[in-house]
Amino acid sequence: MVTAGNFSDLKHIGRLAGPLVLTNLLYVAIATIDLAMLGMLSPLDLAAGGLAIAIFNQFVTVGKGLTTATGNLVSYAVGKNEPERITPLLNASLLLGTLIGVLFSVLMLLSEPLLLLLGTVPEVAEKTTAYLSVVAIGVLPCFWFQSVRHFSVGLKAPGPLLMITGISVLLTLILNYGFIFGAFGLPALGFIGIAVATCIVLFLSFLLFLFFIRRHPQLKRYFTWKIWQTDKQALSATWKMGLPVAATYGSEAGFFTVLSLFVATLGVSELAAHMVVMQIVYIVFMVAAGISSAASIYISEAHARENFAHARRIAHLAIGSAVSIMLMIMAVYFMAPHWVLYGFLSADELQNSQVVEIATQLLFIAAFLQIFDAGQNIGVGILRGVGDVKSAFSLSVIGYWCIGLPLAWLMSVEVKLGIEGVWYGLMLGLSVTAISQFWCFNRHINRLSNMPELSTDPQGGNV
Repeated sequence: MVTAGNFSDLKHIGRLAGPLVLTNLLYVAIATIDLAMLGMLSPLDLAAGGLAIAIFNQFVTVGKGLTTATGNLVSYAVGKNEPERITPLLNASLLLGTLIGVLFSVLMLLSEPLLLLLGTVPEVAEKTTAYLSVVAIGVLPCFWFQSVRHFSVGLKAPGPLLMITGISVLLTLILNYGFIFGAFGLPALGFIGIAVATCIVLFLSFLLFLFFIRRHPQLKRYFTWKIWQTDKQALSATWKMGLPVAATYGSEAGFFTVLSLFVATLGVSELAAHMVVMQIVYIVFMVAAGISSAASIYISEAHARENFAHARRIAHLAIGSAVSIMLMIMAVYFMAPHWVLYGFLSADELQNSQVVEIATQLLFIAAFLQIFDAGQNIGVGILRGVGDVKSAFSLSVIGYWCIGLPLAWLMSVEVKLGIEGVWYGLMLGLSVTAISQFWCFNRHINRLSNMPELSTDPQGGNV
């Protein structure tokens, strides 16, 4: 039943989620451009560059998880009518992002011995480390950008996120080509040119966002260059909420990486089909991620105001919206699977009927899998909205690593379903994660509604 309250909440969620979804999709486009440009070089460059990008993205995913808490904490401060807490929270995020960024940069610089230890071909390990040594410079502006991004989202003023990301896509395309081949008056750096372009884009994106914040009437009130102006409470709250979120994001990214390594043992055609369909799933995942972030912010505000019925309604609307979109995408998969796949298959892969056949079967499984994938994404967001980040992490570990991965191996090898068994196991793992997260959220809201004096304040006190 659609009520005036439901419609108003849907409108607010959509207004905040829209720019976030499009920003996420453009972010995928940037990574795709980097890989496409590497494909214009040698197979060694493609292998080393692809590995370097995967490692870089793993670090970035963890760092983004740490700063994601900033949006919820800022929204909670707004709900509690405590605007004086916003600047310390932003500065705490920037300081922690700086510390983690420095640590991750050092690890990238020292990555070659570990790659060799893991059995990476020496030539690939050397080029991968060379790429990481350059792109490590961009880690800090990347984390700073994420801090101010979530700060602005927490105030429901995402501003020009979409515009800045769009500019970043264009700059990535121009600078990649320019630095690789020496076009547009730029030096020809070849393989390393892509890493240089990435660093420049990350710095410019952060500076553009700062330029906007300094001119925004609401955001500039809370921004200061003196980022050391924070306090123990803000640092503690950001760390306590951000660390489990970072661990959750890292666990999920690591799970899919391990799954791909397992699929690689099944055959070349299986791996090619798996990577194609996984990329499609990843793009659709960004839609649910935007809805999840928006719902999480509004739930944090409702939580702060002790309006738990409103928080529950927002969660249900977010889940319903995400599932509805997944069902529409499912219809497209079933009605026009080849149309969907052909946009992601190379000319060589299109000539391989086995790859097309496997990818088509996986796409049909993905049609159902995406419902649960969207569900667990929303689940992480709504749990974060009520400050329950530890449950989100624990449930994701159980769903991915204790259920999904063993089932993927069991159904693929023991039940002899091959690559399809891997995806069935993945779907079951995601379904357990999503359902358990919804149950945990409802239990948490019921407890808060019945015993509000026992509820936990994500900033360190009682609600």
